[in-house]
Amino acid sequence: MKNTNEQSLRWQVEKWLAPASATPLRITRFGRTGWHGQRYVCVETSSPAGTRALFFFRHDDGSWCVFPQTAKSRKLAA
Repeated sequence: MKNTNEQSLRWQVEKWLAPASATPLRITRFGRTGWHGQRYVCVETSSPAGTRALFFFRHDDGSWCVFPQTAKSRKLAA
């Protein structure tokens, strides 16, 4: 089982985008997916090397991941 801290959006953003404290982050999109109504957030950061953006998806167990929850895992969580 994952550590509760590892399920947070903040932890996932820091893990995948590794922003420096002086590097601003922007939420560029958020909402719900059309197919399951799953929540998502797109986070973007810029650096001299370029712009990086990732989508994060909220799973039924409350965790945030960089991949959407599959229909199979939704059934297992229910």
